[in-house]
Amino acid sequence: MSDLQRPSDFFSATEIAQLRKVSDWRGAASIAHCWTVIVATWVVVGLWTNPVTILLGIMIIGTRQLGLFVLTHDAAHVSLFNNRKLNDWAAQWLLNRPHTDSSIDAYRKYHVQHHVNTQQENDPDLPLSAPFPVSKRSLRRKMWRDISSQTGVKQYARLCSSAFAGDTWTARLANGWSRLGPNIMINLGFLAGFTAAGVWYLYFLLWLVPSLTWYRLVVRIRNIGEHAVVPDNNDRLRNTRTTKANWLERAFIAPYHVHYHLEHHLIVNCPHYRLPLAHRFLLDKGLGEKMEIQPGYPSVLRMATGSAS
Repeated sequence: MSDLQRPSDFFSATEIAQLRKVSDWRGAASIAHCWTVIVATWVVVGLWTNPVTILLGIMIIGTRQLGLFVLTHDAAHVSLFNNRKLNDWAAQWLLNRPHTDSSIDAYRKYHVQHHVNTQQENDPDLPLSAPFPVSKRSLRRKMWRDISSQTGVKQYARLCSSAFAGDTWTARLANGWSRLGPNIMINLGFLAGFTAAGVWYLYFLLWLVPSLTWYRLVVRIRNIGEHAVVPDNNDRLRNTRTTKANWLERAFIAPYHVHYHLEHHLIVNCPHYRLPLAHRFLLDKGLGEKMEIQPGYPSVLRMATGSAS
């Protein structure tokens, strides 16, 4: 790895203090925004139900499900709320359990190893980037498995198998309910709400289907964008990528500034809403030409198939 390891190697003390400043109201507003988009989509599609609104709804909600994870990621770095207990409670009950996860403790322990060992042999996320570049046909197969729900079904099956582990049926049920019981109850609440509105089937079309399809696709695209086919695994400015996302990409692929991944790796406890400022600081220092930056996700996917111009 490069000798440049600390935020102070890239930012001044004043800049670091500014970038690390956690705003409780902005953390709460981000959570509120994510759920407002989800609920508003449910309402709009419920009022005007047709194939076009359903398709757009699946894409919008799948991206916001990624948004829930992006905000959980902030919480893993304790940059969602200043109070640690509130930070972790919000991650568990407002972000994780409504979808598939529970507490962030396991993710936090796992994720810190990714930051300590980025793109090295002991990076736990290395299998996500190491296979690239791949052929166009291989990438199309991977993306088809995502959008056709094959990836999602496989991951849900693995989650349930892990949750319901145990030596006896009693132990399996107890472990499974401890892990997934609250998630199931929250989702039954969602289903009850849709049923009361007379559109019970939209729970499946606008919560489970996005999770099984579009969410899996954008997670793959995000993973490719962050570390796949980077120029130098040992250079902090080049072993992680920032992708310039336009408004459409932010709406359907990269919510809550997740595309500023290089900046996140340089100052890991920078809240997502300050990452654009970190990017500007780096460019003002003349580091732009040394950074791995791509103009958009189409460019990243071309690189992932070895077809970049």
